Amino acid sequence: MTSTTYASRRGELTTYFDRTAVEAWARLTTDAPVSKIRATVRAGRDAMRGTLLSWLPEDMTGLRLLDAGCGTGALAVEAARRGAEVVAIDVSPTLVGLAQERLPAIAGTGSITFRVGDMLDPGLGRFDHVVAMDSLIHYRASDIVRALAALADRTQGSVVFTVAPRTALLTLMHAAGKLFPKGDRAPAIVPVTESGLRKRIGKEPTLDGFAVARTKRINSGFYLSNAIELRRTLPPVPVGERGQRP
Repeated sequence: MTSTTYASRRGELTTYFDRTAVEAWARLTTDAPVSKIRATVRAGRDAMRGTLLSWLPEDMTGLRLLDAGCGTGALAVEAARRGAEVVAIDVSPTLVGLAQERLPAIAGTGSITFRVGDMLDPGLGRFDHVVAMDSLIHYRASDIVRALAALADRTQGSVVFTVAPRTALLTLMHAAGKLFPKGDRAPAIVPVTESGLRKRIGKEPTLDGFAVARTKRINSGFYLSNAIELRRTLPPVPVGERGQRP
């Protein structure tokens, strides 16, 4: 069950990515020339995408993947090329439209189904793996863990995601960012500590069968993000038996 703060922030993100920054994100997600600020973000996002993909199987034939917050679809395309059946969802109809326009031919058995809506929608079905790249960084820690629980409850393998690490550098960059034109700004990011997030994950019954397998931080100019892999270590537990593991 999502909170009112999750729903409110989701609405803000829809407005931002669908209206305020459409042109900026359209350019950022291509190889077109961009400002120095955006160039560091582009490089960081490329590095982060590579990291998350490296945590997924090289051969994903027959596996189902949820790209939760797919943007213009770059990660979804790479996963489909590995043979995955990808469901790529985003709150922004405009970004999903761009993803569909840019979709290249996918050789082999992989496929992509694009959807507009909430990444936590249970109607999306069950998955072997979930990727949420930079789609949870705008939410507070309690909402992040609720979202992870909702995603993990329908995932057989792993949930890989990113958060904004709470560091002095990130705080300074956010303060400096207010000096730049609005076109170079993104919606407010909510920094969290990894230790605090681990504690919350450990207290969430739905995540009993998962463990943090690895983490990696990417720092590229104005892009600073922390990747985390939650890997299933125990089979799913029926709802009525959660919290009763020995």
